[in-house]
Parts: sequence; structure tokens; C-alpha cells
Amino acid sequence: MKKNNIFEQFISKEAMSGVLLFMATVLAIIAANSPWSQEYYDLWHLPMGFSLGNITTSMSLTYWIDDGLMALFFLMVGLEIKRELMVGELSSIQKASFPVVAAIGGMAIPALVYVMLNPDNPIGFGIPMATDIAFALGILMLLGSKVNPALKVFLVALAVVDDLGAVLVVATVYTQEIHTQYFLMAIIIYALIWLLNFKGVKSLWPYLLLGVALWVYIHAIGIHATVAGVLLAFAIPIGSKIDEHKFIKTQTDAINDFEKNIDTIPILNHHQMDALETIGCSYDKVQNPLLKLEHHLHGLSAFVIMPLFAFSNAGVVIDFSPFMDNLMIVLGVILGLVIGKPIGIVTFTWLATKLKLVTKPDNITWMEVIAVGFLAGIGFTMSIFITHLAFMDEALIAAVKLGVFIASFIAAVIGVVLLLKVSDNKAKV
Repeated sequence: MKKNNIFEQFISKEAMSGVLLFMATVLAIIAANSPWSQEYYDLWHLPMGFSLGNITTSMSLTYWIDDGLMALFFLMVGLEIKRELMVGELSSIQKASFPVVAAIGGMAIPALVYVMLNPDNPIGFGIPMATDIAFALGILMLLGSKVNPALKVFLVALAVVDDLGAVLVVATVYTQEIHTQYFLMAIIIYALIWLLNFKGVKSLWPYLLLGVALWVYIHAIGIHATVAGVLLAFAIPIGSKIDEHKFIKTQTDAINDFEKNIDTIPILNHHQMDALETIGCSYDKVQNPLLKLEHHLHGLSAFVIMPLFAFSNAGVVIDFSPFMDNLMIVLGVILGLVIGKPIGIVTFTWLATKLKLVTKPDNITWMEVIAVGFLAGIGFTMSIFITHLAFMDEALIAAVKLGVFIASFIAAVIGVVLLLKVSDNKAKV
């Protein structure tokens, strides 16, 4: 599969995921403000658990989604990061420098805005750092031909670096209590996973089985279990067992053998069955394990995990009293996303360009960079995810969620208006 086809499939799934996320969010808000709101909340607080040896894990259904299914989402994020670092838009300094600088600015300035407004309660600084790539790409896709195709590449590369930053923040900041007795087991399991990689094991099942054990012990340590998904992703091999040329030769020989042994009997003979086995075997061997796993996870993540996360977490009672009670925290989130994101992205890239540290792509204008800066302010699902890690008070969480919704809406509208203006200006030229 060509790289362009992989990228087109990626952004199309992300765009459809954005639509589903929006629908799931609307349904969640309706449910939370309906006569069945209590049933809605009771559903997500159902206790579920299991035991593995002397480790017992029991969490509510919401936490299983946030810690369990989201670990699969972060596994996919890790796979995307590794792919981009190895063969994608981040695979060389020339390609990576501009979006990397943009992402750094888009994380640093929103966090600074939040901390400046909340110097006595800075723990929520990670909330406005996040970018929801599904919603942002969804908007670009809905605008169709009015959007410069190069912006999609830029936004994806920026969001990948942004996701890496979010993972680092989750792993280092939002970890409340460390149980060091489980560190050794986690290290041993992760070492075994890398041993599989060094030994050239291409089958995914050994990695995934050890990945489940890694998730259990990472969770037992007290580090957010989604980090296990990213750690596992970095160890998944990207190379295939056989190269394309050997695959073509093997397939050609097998097909020729299949054709040579055609007979009048209306069922396949053993020669043809052997040829099919060879075709199937070489098909498995030529696939890149990383791309194969990413392909399988992408649909699950885009159409199941993220909409389910939104439906379980976006249900907020429309009540602005908690909003006003926590005004500075909410303002920190809103201004961080709406103002901090575009200022950080544009300022960092402009300064780096002037200092000749990076080069702005010729096929992107500064007005388009500003527009992407606002679209990156659509925090939504990632911001909600970090909100649940940063705060424990339900009223405060509800207030921050409203702030995230408001900020994401404002950022999306401004981003769309700017993109349409750029499109109109190009049409007049």
C-alpha cells in the first residue's frame, strides 16, 4: 500500500470519527439533561473488576473505558507516532522541524496562559495543551476543496507531536501514587516485548499478550494505564519478514503453479491448495506488523472507542453555577485553547523561521498557519480525558467540560472563517 493511500485512509477515518464524536457528545448532553439522567450516570458507575494473582483491579464502567479502551486508543496513537518518526512527516529534520516547533508552541503557551490565571492551582495546565485531531481533521474534510491539501499533512504532523506531549504529561504529571513493588515486573515484561522485537518476531499476538500484562502492572504501579499502550507501540516492529520483490516472486510462482495444475474436477486439487497456502503465507510475511496493527485499531478507535468515550464522559448538566464558581480555572482552559493555541503555534514558528531554525513549507501561507492554530484549539476528547485526571471534584469537572465545549466551538468557528477567507482570496487571484 502506497504512503499516500495510507494517509488518505487515515484522514478519512479521522473525519468520520469527528462526525461520530459530535453525535455522541450531543446524545450524552441530551441524556444528562433528560428525565433519565440518573440512569445515565448510574450506568457509567457500574463496578467491574478482575483478579490476576495477587493483583485485584476493580473500577467503574467509565474508568474501564478511560483506562482500558483508551489504552487501545493510545496504542494506536503510539503506532502513528512511530510510523511518522520512521517513514512519515517526522522522519527527517527538514520535514519535522516546522510542525514540531508548531506543536511545542501550541503546548507551551496554552499551559502558560492557564498557569498565569491559576498560579495557586496549576494542575489543570495539561487540559488546554491537547488537540483533538478527529474533530480538527473532520472540519478540514467537510470544507473539501476549499482547503489546501498541504494543511492536512501539517495538521496531522502537528497533532502527532501534540499527542506525544500529552502522553508525557499524563505519565509524569497526572500520577498520584506510585507503588514501586510492581516496577520490576513491568520492566521485565517490557524487556520481553523488546526481546521479541530484537529476535525478529513479526507475529502480533505475542506482543499483544505481553501488552495486556504490561497494562496490568503499569496500572498497579499507579501510572495511568494508557501509557502502556504507547510503550507497547514503540516496541512493535515496522519491518516485514520478506521484502516486496521476494513477495512478488513467491506470489508469481504460486499463481503459475496454481494455473498449471488446473484440471476438469470441480474442486481444488492438492497442488492448488499448496499454492494457495503459499500465497496466504507470503501475504502475511510481507505485511508490516506496525501498519497491520494500526490498520486494525484505527477503525476500532475511530468508530467505537472514541465515540464511546465521548458518550460516557461528555454528559454534562447544563448548569452555569459551577462554571461561575470555578471561573478562573474555566477561563484558563478557554483562553488557553482559543488564544494560547494559535498564539503559540504562530509565534513559535514565525520566530523559528526568522531565526532560520526552520523553514516554512512553500505550499502553506501564514494565514493558513493561523487558521490551523485555531483548529488546534479544538481540545475536546483529549482535553476531557486530561480533565478527569487533573480533578476529582465532579462539579469542577462539569464546569471545565463546559469550558472545553465552548472553547472548541469558538476555535472551530474562527478556524473555519479564516480558511474560507483564504479560499476566497485565492479564488480572486
